[in-house]
Amino acid sequence: MPARLGVLMSEWFVVCLCAGWCGVCKEYSAGFRALASRHPEAAFHWVDIEDEADVMGDVDVETFPTLLIACGAEVHHFGALPPQPEVLARLLSGFQAESGRVPRADAEARALWHRVRGVLGPGTACTDPP
Repeated sequence: MPARLGVLMSEWFVVCLCAGWCGVCKEYSAGFRALASRHPEAAFHWVDIEDEADVMGDVDVETFPTLLIACGAEVHHFGALPPQPEVLARLLSGFQAESGRVPRADAEARALWHRVRGVLGPGTACTDPP
């Protein structure tokens, strides 16, 4: 995983699944970092799907960026988003505003989140996109 920018204790996690060779991902990374700084209540992580193939397992990411948004152990979103940070900001804010919402993530998304969270360890940190 990329170098850590700083420790942030959080229940909300935003994980961007991208690839180092992807031009869209490279363009998106600056906006993702800026969004992380504007949302200190969430831990943002950048995962290169090729560098973390063991974590990805059989998950096939077809469109970049693909985002996983979770709170605690519950996945609220797993899928592609337009490469516009404000779309992610609105989605995250909407989930945070819906306290008590029951997430409806599929088993594949929950299993991926379990593996990603295991790599992140007990503390959370914002990881720096390339």
